[in-house]
Amino acid sequence: RQPLSPCVAGERLCSTEEATAGSGTYTRHGFIFSSLAGCLERKNEDSELPVVSVVRDSESQLLPNVGAVVTCKVCSINSRFAKVHILYVGSTPLKSTFRGTIRREDIRATEKDKVEVYKSFRPSDIVLAKVISLGDAQSNYLLSTAENELGVVVARSEAGVQMVPISWCEMQCPRTHTKEFRKVARVQPQFLQT
Repeated sequence: RQPLSPCVAGERLCSTEEATAGSGTYTRHGFIFSSLAGCLERKNEDSELPVVSVVRDSESQLLPNVGAVVTCKVCSINSRFAKVHILYVGSTPLKSTFRGTIRREDIRATEKDKVEVYKSFRPSDIVLAKVISLGDAQSNYLLSTAENELGVVVARSEAGVQMVPISWCEMQCPRTHTKEFRKVARVQPQFLQT
């Protein structure tokens, strides 16, 4: 195995006479090209020709850092906090999910003592939050939704329909017209997951 050398998408790596195309590559006109940015890897397998593949850089595994806006899914709630799985950092999907906690006092910027977790989030809600600390031994990130732009962006009603925000603290089911309490995000266009 040779040391990895960086390459960019579309880069010509070698001729098809020198190697076999592996993952992250494609062949055209007798040459092997990289189909993604990453590191070139040559492996000599049982066949006569080495296999060239391109592997993504290990640093492309993003970690949520303090101040990052993350998209997460609520797993469970109790009277003191909501447990979430972090799915995206900014608009980049994570390869593995990280656990996070939104504490009751970090849900809103005002009237923190009146906040009730079950009136802010429900399990399976999709929430925009900001990382406020890297958490504790359970590797939980502490998250906050205290800004207007942060909070629930996608929620389903009990009828299974995606609800529509009608105020900063309520969403409504378009089918049954039932209203449910949520900490609703005023979504900025750059955070919309299309």
